[in-house]
Amino acid sequence: MAFEGLRNRHAAWRVRPGNGQPLPRFRWWQLLSRSVRTLTLRAPDGTTPTYAVDVRQLGDRDDGAVRARLYLDGALVSLSTMPARFPVPGGHIEVAVGAYGLRRCHYVRVDGTATQLVPHPASAEGRRARLHRTHPGLSRLVGAVSTLLVLVGICVAVPQLAETISHAPPVADALGTFDLPVRVPPAVNLAAGLAAVAGSAERALRLRSNWVDSLAS
Repeated sequence: MAFEGLRNRHAAWRVRPGNGQPLPRFRWWQLLSRSVRTLTLRAPDGTTPTYAVDVRQLGDRDDGAVRARLYLDGALVSLSTMPARFPVPGGHIEVAVGAYGLRRCHYVRVDGTATQLVPHPASAEGRRARLHRTHPGLSRLVGAVSTLLVLVGICVAVPQLAETISHAPPVADALGTFDLPVRVPPAVNLAAGLAAVAGSAERALRLRSNWVDSLAS
């Protein structure tokens, strides 16, 4: 609990006030480099403010840092480097990125329950969500294939990594060396790597990526 509290305080320190600039329009060429997700809440006075989280996954132009920007009804109210934690009525919004896109973008209520924010329909995440709504069977198949591709990448990469580590002098002296019975051709490594990247990218569109995806790549 103490660690969680410290982490939350650090996240709060990273939040900076916004300048009220409007949420930029989503452009088609930002399909794979930008994520926009929204949340509509019901306020005590009966109004329904809409929050939007905008993340440029390649980083800001001025310093390259990846930031989450929080908009309220289309106006920038705050921004933060990652991982971000924005206070909102009834809880807070948590945002985190991974190697292939958003890893988390959830509204966490005061009781601890969490809900994913809704992806912008023009974004890659929004198009993936629409596929799931309109063709759930195909969506499940795509999800299963992406997970399989990641696992293939792990099965190819991890043994080779273990072999390399085992030949480091301190490890070799303590545990001995490990050699693969066969050499993996470069073409197989390349194909497995590309497959893992494709699978991890698809999983990121559904906020399903985790440490396994980083291991596969």
